Amino acid sequence: MKTKECPGCAMDVDERAEVCPICKYEFPQQSKSLQAVIWLFILLMLFWVFF
Repeated sequence: MKTKECPGCAMDVDERAEVCPICKYEFPQQSKSLQAVIWLFILLMLFWVFF
């Protein structure tokens, strides 16, 4: 199981958790389209550097 660190209490929680079960910190949601744009940008930069 992959985990992420809660910025509210520094405990490791499941990376898919939307709310920390310890301190109830609500993790911000990142949209799928934003993730796609970020990956596309990274791939384009890599292509530009190597070719």
